[in-house]
Amino acid sequence: MTLLSAINQVCDVVSLSQFETVYGSSEENAMTMVSLAQEAGDEIARRADWQKLLKSLTVTASPENLPSNFQRLTPGGAVRTSAGAWVRPVTNSGQWAVIVGVPSTQPYFFMKGGQFLFSPNSAAGGAVIDYVSKNWILKNVGGEASTWAADDDTTLFPERLLVKGVIWRWKRQKGLAFEDNLAEFEADLAQEINADRGAA
Repeated sequence: MTLLSAINQVCDVVSLSQFETVYGSSEENAMTMVSLAQEAGDEIARRADWQKLLKSLTVTASPENLPSNFQRLTPGGAVRTSAGAWVRPVTNSGQWAVIVGVPSTQPYFFMKGGQFLFSPNSAAGGAVIDYVSKNWILKNVGGEASTWAADDDTTLFPERLLVKGVIWRWKRQKGLAFEDNLAEFEADLAQEINADRGAA
């Protein structure tokens, strides 16, 4: 399913004529639909650690720049040394200042200014960082992205969620009853998250 086909499915539900093209269109309803599809996709991507959005970065040295597609670390031990030992996170600069000033064999990491910092520095070599990408769109040409760029772009999460996410947003924007559609979206989202985790 593409951006265009998803929006045309929404049109069938909300009683609009289908579009021949939506991305880059100057037609008001098409522009609204693309905007709602972006909003829905952003939310769906944030609500779960989708398998297709999971990425790994192998560190070469400290500091290491955050990847351009970085959204957040995966939960539960996202950073490990090349030997497989967990690297403990530090969440504030005061703690980090103390840690880097005291020699330790326990590896730590701190995220600051778009970089991963390691202490001791030797822990960085070959360390692996597991993270969730912010790029939930698969472009027809050019790889992954976080914003729509063409009618034939697709999603890296189950596409039917995009349709359901746009439907309730459209109805809400138009002042129509949307609560049933929102409840259906939430139920389907929970089901797809479980399926993606292999728990369905």
